[in-house]
Amino acid sequence: MKISYNWLKQFINLDWDAEKTGELLTDLGLEIEGIESFTSVPGGLQGVVVGKVLECEQHPNADRLKITSVDIGNGDPVQIVCGAPNVAKGQKVPVATIGTTLHDAEGKPWKIKKGKIRGEVSEGMICAEDELGLGKSHDGIMVLDGKLKPGTLASEIFDIENDQIFEIGLTPNRADAMSHWGVARDLRAGLLQEEVSLELITPSTSSFQVENRTLKIDVNVADSELAPRYCGLTIAGLEVKDSPAWLQNRLKAIGLAPINNIVDATNYVLHELGQPLHAFDAAKINGSEVNVKTLPAGTKFTTLDGIERELHEEDLMICDSGKPMCIAGVFGGINSGVSETTTSIFLESAYFNPVSIRKTAKRHGLNTDASFRFERGIDPNITEYALMRAAILITEIAGGEITSDITDIYPKKIEDHQVVLNFENAAKLIGEEIPRETIKSILTSLEIKVNNVTESGIGVTIPAYRNDVTREVDVIEEILRVYGYNKINFTEKLNASIATTLPIEDYQIQNKISGQLVAQGFHEMLCNSLTSPKYNDLIDLVKDEHNVEMLNPLSQDLSVLRQSMLFGGLEALIYNNNRKLHNIKLFEFGKTYHNYPDGRSEKKHLAIIVAGDKLEETWTSLPEKSSFFYLKGIVTSILKRLGISEYTEKTAKSDIFLEGLSFTKKKKALVEFGVVSKKITKAFDIESETLYADFNWDAVLEEIPSHNFVVQPIPKFPQVKRDFALLLDDSITFDSLREAAIQTERHLLKEVTLFDVYTGKKLPKGKKSYALSFTLQDEKKTLTDKQIDKIMNKLQQRFEKDFGASLR
Repeated sequence: MKISYNWLKQFINLDWDAEKTGELLTDLGLEIEGIESFTSVPGGLQGVVVGKVLECEQHPNADRLKITSVDIGNGDPVQIVCGAPNVAKGQKVPVATIGTTLHDAEGKPWKIKKGKIRGEVSEGMICAEDELGLGKSHDGIMVLDGKLKPGTLASEIFDIENDQIFEIGLTPNRADAMSHWGVARDLRAGLLQEEVSLELITPSTSSFQVENRTLKIDVNVADSELAPRYCGLTIAGLEVKDSPAWLQNRLKAIGLAPINNIVDATNYVLHELGQPLHAFDAAKINGSEVNVKTLPAGTKFTTLDGIERELHEEDLMICDSGKPMCIAGVFGGINSGVSETTTSIFLESAYFNPVSIRKTAKRHGLNTDASFRFERGIDPNITEYALMRAAILITEIAGGEITSDITDIYPKKIEDHQVVLNFENAAKLIGEEIPRETIKSILTSLEIKVNNVTESGIGVTIPAYRNDVTREVDVIEEILRVYGYNKINFTEKLNASIATTLPIEDYQIQNKISGQLVAQGFHEMLCNSLTSPKYNDLIDLVKDEHNVEMLNPLSQDLSVLRQSMLFGGLEALIYNNNRKLHNIKLFEFGKTYHNYPDGRSEKKHLAIIVAGDKLEETWTSLPEKSSFFYLKGIVTSILKRLGISEYTEKTAKSDIFLEGLSFTKKKKALVEFGVVSKKITKAFDIESETLYADFNWDAVLEEIPSHNFVVQPIPKFPQVKRDFALLLDDSITFDSLREAAIQTERHLLKEVTLFDVYTGKKLPKGKKSYALSFTLQDEKKTLTDKQIDKIMNKLQQRFEKDFGASLR
C-alpha cells in the first residue's frame, strides 16, 4: 500500500523527515518496505531554463523548421532548430539544455543531445508543455512571461510538488490502516509515546448543504445482512472534465492514473478515508430507483473492463428498476458509469458484508481497491461522513448542486464491542509491567474508550472499525506495539526448569525416520492438502464419511481436503514420470481430513511411494525392479528403528491395493502397504507397478517404547544355523511358521528367515516349498549337537502337526 507523506501531513502537521517517520511507523506495526521520491513533473525540470529568442530565421533545407539563436543566460547564445509554428523573435521560452533528461507520454526517459537537423547544428530544445510534462498541448512551444530573465531555472517558475511515498507492507488484519487517515491515527498514537503531541486534523463537512431536492432516487435494500448500511445522494449540473493539478498529483503519487474529476474524487476519498464510493450516471438509472439485491444464477453482466460475466446467485448487485448496474463493492458496469456527457450522478457510499464481497471477488477473479477494503472490513460509522466529504469535493471541482437529501439505510447499527483487560495478564504477556497511566493513555490515543478502571483491570470499548481487536490479547498487542517493542527490557538471567524425563516429541521421531529414508535413497515430498473430490470415486470411503469441503475453493480440483495421502503421491509420481524420471522413491509426513456424522477429525500419516528400479543402473549393478518385498523391508526397518517389534500380519482389506499386508497391534493398524490397484494407477496414466505404504502415524507414536534402551555385551558363544526345506500347502504363510517356531523354542531360537520359495510342476498341486533358516544361540555356553538336534526335532514335529508339513 502506498502512502503519500505530503498527503499524510494534511492530517498531522509533522516536521520529521520521511526516514524518521518511517521508522516510527514500522515500530507501530505498519512496516515500511521502502521510501520512494515522487515529483509531479517527471525529472523535476532539471536542466530546463528560461531562454530568450534573439533571432528566428527560416531553415534553408526545411519549410517547417526554423533556426533560432537563444540566450540561455550564460553569455553565449546557442543555436536551436525548432519546428514549432509559433516560435518568434523576442519570446521567452523554456529551453531543455544539452544533457537534460525529458520523459515521453509513457514516462520513458530520453536525453537531449547536440546534433544536426537537416544539416544545421542544434544545441538544445525549445519545449512544448507536453514535452515538459506540464500539460497535454502540443500545438506549439510554451511562451513564458516576458519579464523572466534568461537562465532562470524552470523549476523555480512552475509549481512542482515533491513528495516521499511510503510503501507499507500492510498485514491483512489491519483494515483500519488502509487509508491516509488510518495511518495518521496510528502515527499520532506513536508520536504521543515520543512526547510529541499533535492534533489529528480531519476533513470538515460543515459546508455540506442540499441546495434543492429536484433529483430524488429511491433506494431499496433487499437483504440487510449483505448490505448492513447503504447511503446515497444525487448531484446535478456538474461538468465532467480533467481534475485540477493538485488532485491529479495526489493520485499519481500513489500510483493511480487520473481519469476525470468525478472518478478521481471518489478515488481520492477512498485513499483519504478508506471508504469506497461509486458514482452512477443518474440519467442511466431506469425508474429513478436503486435496488440492492441478488440476481438469479446465470444472469449476464458486462463490467467496466468489457468482459461479460455470469453472475452467481449470491453475488450482491446494484440494480435499477430493470437491469444490473454494478457488482456491489467490487466492480462497476460498462453501461452505468460516468462519461464525458454526464451532468448528474447518484453517489453511493456503503458498508457491505466482508464475506460476501470476498466470495464475489474470488468467483470473478477481481481484485479492486474497493473489494480489497470491503472484504477486510471498513468502518461502518463513516459511511455518511465519507459521502458528504465526497459530495463537497465533487461540487468544488465539477460544479453542480446537491439535489437530494442523504438516503441512509442502516436498520441494525453495528455496535462497538466491550473487552476487559486484566493488568496481571498484560504484564505476563508483555514481560514487564507498563504503568497503568501509560496503558490508559495509549488506549485513548487509539480511540479505544476507557469505561472503568479497577485495581485488577480495565474495561474498554473497541470502536467498530477495529474488527481485529476482539479479545484481551488483542488489546494487549495494541498496547505493546504503540508502547514500543524496543522498550521492553531483557532480563539478565535465564530461568528454566529441568525436566526429570525427556519425552519423545513427534518432530524428533519424524526427523529420525526422515534421515533413515533419505539414507535409503528416498526424497521427501510435500503435497497440497487440498485435492479433487473425483479422487474419492476411486476408493471406498468409510460408511457415512463425507468430504471436508472448502467454502470458497480456488478451483474444483482443489475444493476438498484430502482423505488419503495416496493421490498426492501419485500426482508427484506422474509429474516425475513425464519428465523422464522413472525410478521414484518418495515419502511424506502429513495429515488426512475426515468428516464423520459425529464430527470431523484429522489423522497423521507417513506415506511412501515407490516405483521403478531399486537402484540406478551402474557398471557394477544390473537394474532390479522394486518389489513388494523391497517395500516390506523398508516398512519393517522403520518399525524396527522405532523399537516396535511385536505386531500381527494380516492381509490388507483396502481396495487401494491389488495385493497388500497390514501390520496391526492392539486391534489398531500400524501400517498398510502393497501394490497399488491398476484401476487407480490407470486413472493417473501410470503404467509402471506402483508400491505404496501408509503408516497410521498416531498409532505408531503410541506404540513406541518409552523405556530406556538396555545395552548388552556381544555374546561370547557362537551362533548355530540349521535349515529346513518344507513342503507346504499354498495357503500357509511364512509368518505363521515363524510364530510357531518362536512359540516352540523361546529361549535359544534367535531368528527365523525365509531364503527360498519354490513352486513348480515337480511339486504336487496346491503345494509349495519353503526353505527356512533357523539361528540358535545360548548366551551362557556353547550348544552341543545333541541340544541342537533336539530343538530341530521339536520344530519339525510342530510343523508336521500344525501345518501338515513334510521335509523335502
